[in-house]
Amino acid sequence: MDYLYDGTFEGLLTCIYYHYKNEAASGIYEISKYQHSMLNESEVIETDILKASIVSESILKKISREAYVDIYYCYLSFLENKENYILDFLVFAFKYGKNTMNFYTHDKVLPIKEASLKVTREVHRFLGILRFSDIDGILFAKFSPDNDVLLLVVDHFADRYRFEKFLIYDEKRKKAAIYADETWEIKENINIESIEYSEDEAMIQGLWKQYFTDMAIKERKNFNLQFQFVPARYRKNMSEFK
Repeated sequence: MDYLYDGTFEGLLTCIYYHYKNEAASGIYEISKYQHSMLNESEVIETDILKASIVSESILKKISREAYVDIYYCYLSFLENKENYILDFLVFAFKYGKNTMNFYTHDKVLPIKEASLKVTREVHRFLGILRFSDIDGILFAKFSPDNDVLLLVVDHFADRYRFEKFLIYDEKRKKAAIYADETWEIKENINIESIEYSEDEAMIQGLWKQYFTDMAIKERKNFNLQFQFVPARYRKNMSEFK
C-alpha cells in the first residue's frame, strides 16, 4: 500500500504511524507528486497531529535527538524519494535503537546523514551571506536555496533581529517568512516580482560593493575562493556581486 501525504512533516510522520499501526507501506509519497500505478494500491493519509507526535516521541525516546534532527533536515532537503529513505531509516533505527547513529556508513543511515549535512551547510552559508534591504522600515531579503531551509534561516534572524520587522522571501518556493513583534509565520504562494528600495538602500548597496572590492584587491582577487564560499547561483541576491 502506497501512503500519500500532504507534503508536511506532520503528514509524513502520520504515514509512519500507519505503517506500524495499520498496514506496512510499500512507499510514502507526496500526493501532489504521486504517479498512480496499477501495481500498487494507494491511500490518502490525513495529517493527524496526535499520531505524528507519537512518532516524534518514539524517535526521541527509542533512537535519539540526533536521529530526529537528521530526519527533519532530510525532509527539508531536495533529496529525491526522501520519504522512503526516511521510512527505511526508521525501520532500521527502531531495530537498533540508540546505537543506530554508530552505523554511519550503512545504506539505511548514510543517505539521511548526507542529506542532513547538505541542509546544515546551506543554512550556515545563508546565515553568512543573506543581505537585508530597508524598505519603508521593514528589512527585506530574498534567496533561492536548493533545500527548503526558510524556517531554519528565519529562526536564526528572529533571535538576531528580535526588535525589528523583516521579511525573508524564498524565490524558488514562492513563500515568505514574516517577522514582527517577536513572532513570525510562513506565508505560502507569495510572488514578489520587484521591490522599491528606500533612499538609503542605494548607499548601503554601494558600501557593500566597495567593501567587497577593497577585500578582493587585498586578496589579489582570489575568485576560486570566492566561488567556493559563495556559489554563483546565490550571487544574484548579494550586493557585492551586482
